[in-house]
Amino acid sequence: MNRRFFLKNSGVALASVSAATILPSFLTRTLAQSNGNGRRKILIAIFQRGAMDGLSAVIPYGEPEYYSLRSSIAIPRPGGGLQRGQEGQGAQPNQAPAIDLDGFFALHPALIAFKPVYDSGQLAIIHATGSHDSTRSHFDAQDYMESATPGVKSTTDGWLNRYLQSNGDANASPFRGVAMGPNMPRAMQGKASVIAMNNINDFTIRAGGGEMGQAAQVLQNGFEAMYAQTVNDALRGAGKETFEAMKLLKRVNPTQYREAPGVIYPRGPFGDRLRQIAQLIKSDIGLEIAFADIGGWDTHANQGSSQGQLALRLTELAQGVSALYADLKDRADDVVILTMTEFGRTARENGNRGTDHGHASVMFALGGSVKGGKVYGKWPGLKSHQLYENRDLAITTDFRDVFGELAKDHLGATNLNAIFPGYQVNTSNFKGLIRA
Repeated sequence: MNRRFFLKNSGVALASVSAATILPSFLTRTLAQSNGNGRRKILIAIFQRGAMDGLSAVIPYGEPEYYSLRSSIAIPRPGGGLQRGQEGQGAQPNQAPAIDLDGFFALHPALIAFKPVYDSGQLAIIHATGSHDSTRSHFDAQDYMESATPGVKSTTDGWLNRYLQSNGDANASPFRGVAMGPNMPRAMQGKASVIAMNNINDFTIRAGGGEMGQAAQVLQNGFEAMYAQTVNDALRGAGKETFEAMKLLKRVNPTQYREAPGVIYPRGPFGDRLRQIAQLIKSDIGLEIAFADIGGWDTHANQGSSQGQLALRLTELAQGVSALYADLKDRADDVVILTMTEFGRTARENGNRGTDHGHASVMFALGGSVKGGKVYGKWPGLKSHQLYENRDLAITTDFRDVFGELAKDHLGATNLNAIFPGYQVNTSNFKGLIRA
């Protein structure tokens, strides 16, 4: 076993200064000050990989074109009736109706868990948002959104890491930025130290009782000694800081914090990751930025209407995010949960009763400080001449304006130019998502 094997199999991944080598950099931080240093503002970013169909998630049922473009996958309008032009074209009248929001927009019925949060004024919806770059490649679009530099492939770091760099603290917790998952997401890569873990329990070498427990402790001590003896100063320091971070997490033991009464996370990796983000926040370990993702949004065929492939993904998303929101209710004013997806889907359904790669989609923002109960953004319309390239919902809100508003008004960032290089953030484009 060598250092690379150990780091890989302990569930640890850390982003740091070198583009070629991933190393932790806790060298200037004081771990003793990372616990109990008070509450701070927290952003939880959730990436929906695969491109969510925003037109079925938040339905513009007040626009007749929606139903003429989607004869078999349209969501029935609130009240259960089919829109004119939908009858006799393959639509399924037994599908559950959409959930009305404001007389024009409605939620997909699978997002019913979001409705109470919306009604409470703590869920904001940003429609017709995304990247103005014209790519329809999942890989490029995700890269551009996570780097926040559309069209520029040479950017070496992600926007969330740049936020951590710009608002640095020499005594910050090593758990200031955490991505739940097996790999370091693009948005979190960069010079600021960030930890990626698949599971809190796998972050350290677990030791049981008796001889096996003693053997595990000897094994860990052996790896610490191996790092201590290396001739490379950076590796020696990195190894020391890695084990200190492990010891800190073990001492705090986030898994002791249970869900709030009545909170049920969906089964599966997504629900597990959200639960563990809540545990890290409750442990007051110094978390500021958390990241998780959920895939399965590439619905080219058999997308479904109120039921089906898309509905299953929306159910998992809504149940997971609403459970996380409820679990952190007593910290609601400190936490914002933001969802994002690389692009939307075509306005017109395809021949396989699905949708292809599109342009604009939808973001959801939840939190106690969120000025919710509203669908934000200028609606571009679905008439042929209003569609982007005559096929997609057009973008009226650049995704960086949403990111920038939360960075400034929620997290307190002061240098937006450092976080969004090459983009002139104009606060007049902010939607007013955060209460003053």
